[in-house]
Amino acid sequence: MNDSATSVRDTVASLVAFTLLACVMMWQQVWHIGDSAVPHQDTYFNMWRLHWIAHALATSPTSIFNANIFYPEPRTLLFSDAMLVQGITAAPMIWFGIRPVLVQNIMLLGAIVVSATTMFALVHSLTRSRGAAILAGTIFAFAPYRFEHIMHMELQWTMWVPLAFLALHRTFNNYRVRDGLMCGGAVALQMLSSVYYGIFLATLIAIGSLLLLIGKPWTTNRRAMIPLAAGAVLALALTGAYARPYLHARDRVGERPVDEIQAFAARPADYLVVPHTNWLYGRWQTRGEMERRLFPGAIALLLATVALLLRSPSRVIVVYLLVGVAAFEASLGLRGYSYSLLYEYLSPFRALRAPARLGIFVVFSLAVLAGFGYSWLTSALRARFRLILLALLLTAVLAEYFTTVTLASYPNEPPPVYKLLASQPPGVVAEFPAPMLNVRPGQDPKRGLPGADPKYAYLSIFHWKPLINGYSGFYPASYIRRLQDLRRFPDPFSLRVLRRADVRYVVIHEAGYGEDREAYEQILMTLNEAEGVRSLGPFSDGEGTATVYVLE
Repeated sequence: MNDSATSVRDTVASLVAFTLLACVMMWQQVWHIGDSAVPHQDTYFNMWRLHWIAHALATSPTSIFNANIFYPEPRTLLFSDAMLVQGITAAPMIWFGIRPVLVQNIMLLGAIVVSATTMFALVHSLTRSRGAAILAGTIFAFAPYRFEHIMHMELQWTMWVPLAFLALHRTFNNYRVRDGLMCGGAVALQMLSSVYYGIFLATLIAIGSLLLLIGKPWTTNRRAMIPLAAGAVLALALTGAYARPYLHARDRVGERPVDEIQAFAARPADYLVVPHTNWLYGRWQTRGEMERRLFPGAIALLLATVALLLRSPSRVIVVYLLVGVAAFEASLGLRGYSYSLLYEYLSPFRALRAPARLGIFVVFSLAVLAGFGYSWLTSALRARFRLILLALLLTAVLAEYFTTVTLASYPNEPPPVYKLLASQPPGVVAEFPAPMLNVRPGQDPKRGLPGADPKYAYLSIFHWKPLINGYSGFYPASYIRRLQDLRRFPDPFSLRVLRRADVRYVVIHEAGYGEDREAYEQILMTLNEAEGVRSLGPFSDGEGTATVYVLE
């Protein structure tokens, strides 16, 4: 059997193996794959984005960025990561009629499995050890970082990172233009899957390229220049075209405040923190902020240390060590040196809120080094003993990574109130209660967000009418002003505000007012008596009664 056929066989076998491991490590999600997911506003956001892209591709592909939230703002899909690759991948499933929650879970869990498989391909290419590749793929796929971000679909789509580095190594080995183009294409696909990771990967792949060039004869490096340049041109062309609409969107919503970047930057101690529901370490966890639980695992660190200390490190090992160190230092954000420089001189970094998300690149580098460490430890062992050691190490890795995930059910079918909206003539929808902003002097008014807006946005997939509500990474100033104008809804001024915004349908959700029954009934009474307001009646919204009004 030739090397190509063997490689395909190994890749398929690893895909099956990692699928089985995912069923073990994430058994709750797999068991409820068709109806439940993590209870978080970003789960609603994931499903809405996937369905909006499928809807736009089927109806008006040129308007794909003009999503139906934050009406009448244009290009609202660009207020956060658009997830174009995920949306295009999921579109056939959505068109075929697969249920929204099942699509979301397939896309999220599938990304983890495929990321492990591409890591297998990279480490197997570097070490020629299947055991090392399986171990590296397991570390990359199931490290605590994954569970910390289990609600963020775009942050699970990391399969392009190992592929980019694999193509980079092939470029230096074979000096072929096609390998350089594959490297650039992988960087571009990572950008189209996750803007955060695309920017981080482009930076780190450049560092890796420079490190591989250092110390080699000029004649050798010159042969690599043309493939590398071809890949860079391809990546710049694709990401540049994608970046243009983002730049226009940034002009409307601004850049990330420094205090946000500080809050979501890592501290060195965060690399010792795991999610609270981690089976092994979580019971002793006494600290850890959201998105800053970055422990890569004791086994990964131990095996990486073996690679560094118990052998004469090769150039490749040094490259991944320095890439990992660069990712670690940059994850400290403005507390460190490199991110401060990048923030100052490269505008894309000023749009990123969470430098701590570079933690996945620390895991990536450690996983590669751990593969080398395992390969060294087993180089003199017989096959039977290598298999035993691999089984023991995999068991230890999975045991320290195992994390319980809380689930909640999500609607797969439109509740009656949204069936009604789907049957009505075109018009803009406003849903209440809207988020309540802080109005105290000196406080950030956005602290009251997002309210129920993520759910409203998701449920709009069943009618696709424009919403004045919305949820995203950035909020347009027009939306904040409108929420402030609607604080006393449904007084006459707020009704005029809604009419000026072309709102035709107003939906009042009883469940949203909780125990404040008096406020809910007062709103209905006021609307029932208001001039030019017609009730379409009460309908179930899946949690209680929702009353729909038409502004005439």
